Amino acid sequence: MEAAAAGSEESGAAEGPVGTAAGREDGGCEGLWELPVEHCVRRAECGRCRRPQKVCLCPFFPVHPLKVSTCLYIIQHPAEESRVLRTVPLLTACLPGDKCKVLIGRRFGEDRYPELAAVCRNSNTLILYPGAEAANLEEVALIFPSPSTIIIIDGTWSQAKDIFYKNSLFRLPKQVQLKMSISSQYVIRTQPTNTCLSTLECAAIALAIMEKNDGIQETILRPLQALCSFQLQHGAQIHHSKEHLLKNGLYDKPMPKNKRKLKRMELLVNNVKI
Repeated sequence: MEAAAAGSEESGAAEGPVGTAAGREDGGCEGLWELPVEHCVRRAECGRCRRPQKVCLCPFFPVHPLKVSTCLYIIQHPAEESRVLRTVPLLTACLPGDKCKVLIGRRFGEDRYPELAAVCRNSNTLILYPGAEAANLEEVALIFPSPSTIIIIDGTWSQAKDIFYKNSLFRLPKQVQLKMSISSQYVIRTQPTNTCLSTLECAAIALAIMEKNDGIQETILRPLQALCSFQLQHGAQIHHSKEHLLKNGLYDKPMPKNKRKLKRMELLVNNVKI
């Protein structure tokens, strides 16, 4: 108890000069407390594209949704939903609501998604997923009946692979791929290889092929081009693919310790399609 009392006294003795210094500081800052508080004002947003009005993308969307007979089902990994710069909202803004349906999730069972199950079992449905068993969409389109449905998985390559192989429904439709050497215009996001395309680009090309109308591809790509242009004007940098960075000695991140991931990087350098 004595020690405690002594401590209290010493503390009280020390308060004098400290309190005086604090008083002087308060006096020096007295005028600052009277300044008005500046409230943070959010930038005005466009009600349609939900972007700041200065970088609104609406002028780059078609005036009216494109008239197409092909229906798209976008199977989106949940992680994509939270990304700021996504291409699927640009795609849905170009097409009628009944021609572009977005389903978010990792697992798609028949009981929970009966409509999707019926679509997957329909003989007029294709799934756009590259692989050894995938046919060239340009060749399939020549003989495939219309109207048709195309399923596209939206996510990183590892996420798309996980969704494709862990959902048996997606192995029911005929598997197709885009066999063409086109560099992605989505230059503000890093791709694995030079020819990897965003979901919007895949959809634009697939629709142009199925509808036999190249103008569809140009129209859907317009908002993506505008988005990348706006971002580059406001400080974003062009993202080269991992393939480009590795081949040119520009990859500045630590190499993965996981042998599987390291093997994938070696394949990229050696021009092996993965």
